[in-house]
Amino acid sequence: MSDESTTAGRDFIRDIVAEDLASGREKGVVTRFPPEPNGYLHLGHAKSICLNFGIAEEFGGRCHLRFDDTNPTKEEQEYIDAIERDVRWLGYDWGKHLHFASDYFEQLYAWAQHLIREGKAYVDDQSQEEIRVTRGTLTEPGQNSPFRERSVEENLDLFARMRAGEFPNGARVLRAKIDMTSGNINLRDPVLYRILHAHHPRTGDTWKIYPSYDFAHGQSDALEHITHSICTLEFADHRPLYDWCIDNLPVPSRPHQYEFARLNVTYTLLSKRVLTELVRGGHVAGWDDPRMPTLAGLQRRGIPAEALREFVKRIGVAKANSTVDLGMFDFVVREVLNRTAPRRMAVLNPLKVVIENYPEGQSETLDAVNHPDDPAQGSRQIPFSRELYIERDDFMENPPKKFFRMAPGREVRLRYGYFITCRDVIKNAAGEVVELRCTYDPATRGGNAPDGRKVKATIHWVSAAEAVPAEVRLYNVLFNTPQPEAANFAEQINPQSLEVVTGMLEPALASDNFAGAVQFERQGYFVRDKDSAPGKLVFNRTVGLRDSYAKVAGDA
Repeated sequence: MSDESTTAGRDFIRDIVAEDLASGREKGVVTRFPPEPNGYLHLGHAKSICLNFGIAEEFGGRCHLRFDDTNPTKEEQEYIDAIERDVRWLGYDWGKHLHFASDYFEQLYAWAQHLIREGKAYVDDQSQEEIRVTRGTLTEPGQNSPFRERSVEENLDLFARMRAGEFPNGARVLRAKIDMTSGNINLRDPVLYRILHAHHPRTGDTWKIYPSYDFAHGQSDALEHITHSICTLEFADHRPLYDWCIDNLPVPSRPHQYEFARLNVTYTLLSKRVLTELVRGGHVAGWDDPRMPTLAGLQRRGIPAEALREFVKRIGVAKANSTVDLGMFDFVVREVLNRTAPRRMAVLNPLKVVIENYPEGQSETLDAVNHPDDPAQGSRQIPFSRELYIERDDFMENPPKKFFRMAPGREVRLRYGYFITCRDVIKNAAGEVVELRCTYDPATRGGNAPDGRKVKATIHWVSAAEAVPAEVRLYNVLFNTPQPEAANFAEQINPQSLEVVTGMLEPALASDNFAGAVQFERQGYFVRDKDSAPGKLVFNRTVGLRDSYAKVAGDA
């Protein structure tokens, strides 16, 4: 983490805000979160949401939610609804300040006319490719458009006809007249409006032209009296254009743009294009697939909003791009869930155990705490009977020296239960272990021996008669390399990103009303999935009790 990152809750942007207020340059703080409604929010957006809403809260200001809905070909109401849900889930509220760039289309059009009248904008008939070629390169200046010196009257007429829908897509654009020799390519007569015959989710077919992001963004900030327009680093080169528009238009306020480093995480791609292709290509089961880094996917996976906010706080806000280890995110999630999640028992790879000296037809209930560090969560009763399921990995017929769990002739402790000893191993025709025959010590109820003898392992279990079968989805990282590349993302998808098993769960899990993640003891944290239905339980693994990334990457 760089020196510019958060220290004791401070960072360079918060320092700027504090100084602006102390010096009187700003009387209050107004920020905004301006997503494009062309997809679902992801982990990177969470950093921006927490920063913008967090600063507003900390300095007694307000934060607007404003949709940058200037490209109707990619925007849908579904995305608008999902973004609002996700921001609320993360714990923030914009109050009455829900805005859309489309709210300002008429004003933006009038300001574009103002630039034309001032000789600072013109209609260009060149194609998109011609504009690209004549814009120049980083080492060569651009070339003036042959239409750059059109008269104000002609430009106003053509711009009005563009709005009226007289011309097809791509026939003309409105460009700012700035400087085709500028060292900043963004100032080489950037496009302000393009023709687009498309149905808009909010304005319908009213508009045939739409403003560019660079033209709509700063002016929307000014109309909303935003004081600190906070963007990610890729917009740093756009700031001179942001300021040029503010300087050359009669805007009601003068917002300032500040840039911070975007969030990059190992084993993860946060490109909206890639996420869209993952969904459309069927590589995942939708925007809320728990393998996706979308906020909807994280929520479905059982990630608490509290953990996401804490993660953003810990990584801080810096001026230089860097990559955060996904293990840090999982560490924070475990930290929060370890404190809040109730405990339950589940066996995900069952092996049957028969306790031969336990009376047939008899059963009893044992007391189990819901959380070892939180007495307020109380306890529950779990059934115990002659036949149990244990985890197959908790038994080895010929164990190595440091394997202390169940083996022939070895005594182990059942969690909350008794000491049991394996007496016989039953195998099928293929030589596979299918059942263990054991005995128990009735004097060890509760997991303690009155003679003080010790065992080296405690294993979890469920009573076979009362066990509830469930589909358990074991999610792993979506990509099998720490630094996946967007260009060939499909080739890097982890084929083991999802494993589905049938687990046997203690009966409390069928009746639990707890909506968050629970800890399956010794397994990890899991949450009930929305696919669950009467008679069908489905659980998603939120996070394991330890990371397995080294194994995924082939390092173990």
